[in-house]
Amino acid sequence: MTSQKYSTLITIGELIRQKRKEKGLLLRQVAALLEIDQALLSKIERGERKATKQLIVKLSKIFGMNEKELLVQFFSDKIAYELADEDTAKEALKVAEQKVDYIKKKYQ
Repeated sequence: MTSQKYSTLITIGELIRQKRKEKGLLLRQVAALLEIDQALLSKIERGERKATKQLIVKLSKIFGMNEKELLVQFFSDKIAYELADEDTAKEALKVAEQKVDYIKKKYQ
């Protein structure tokens, strides 16, 4: 089980901005390390664009963060945004959790 080190109430973009500022890094510095445009990183931080899994892995290394915990935040954002407007979101999440367990057992 992943520890709840990071707030579940902030987006992955907000977390990226928070960690960048804590490290004293400028937007352009992190963008250069990621080999992406500074404008793209800015949009990711503001939630206007979505990061990729590969970027999240790179960011975990840049910020010295636990990769698994950052990926949990990343995937939880993806799921939350996909289901946010659905009346059956919470029920779907419960069923999805059971399906994940089933699929893992089936293909291991």
